[in-house]
Amino acid sequence: MSEERAVAAVEASGIPYAVTRHGRVSSLEEAAAARGVEPRDLVKTLVVRRAADDYLFVLVPGDREISWPKLRALLGVNRVSMPDAAAALAGTGYERGTITPFGSTTAWPVVADASLLEPPGRTISLGGGAHGVGLTVPAAETLEALDARVADVTSVSGAGQP
Repeated sequence: MSEERAVAAVEASGIPYAVTRHGRVSSLEEAAAARGVEPRDLVKTLVVRRAADDYLFVLVPGDREISWPKLRALLGVNRVSMPDAAAALAGTGYERGTITPFGSTTAWPVVADASLLEPPGRTISLGGGAHGVGLTVPAAETLEALDARVADVTSVSGAGQP
């Protein structure tokens, strides 16, 4: 099962974690409330396509969204896109809304928004591989365990982008 794969991978990483289980939710805000965290601490793991058969994970705080111009500049490409749900499932083994780099069936690079490291000592909640499952982890240790490339790749949700 997907949840067990995600939990086993975070366990193997050696970082401290807690698993939170709750019923299905219909919004990020509901998920944050169910996990007992602020929406900004619920981290979306997005699959981004850089080129044909070239994907990566982007970790985005719940109160922010990907800034496509910033991400393209960081990656040195003119175009990036999000694959459809079937392609994301095929590459990760996880359904949308449950995706985490931990235990993914494909080990893709991870880009994490720099704001995840503020304030120091921050705790975040990632998808846990199944609907209604979250992994609460220390942000800095998690990004280190994932060998994440940390950069400013987001903007405030709803702020509009060029």
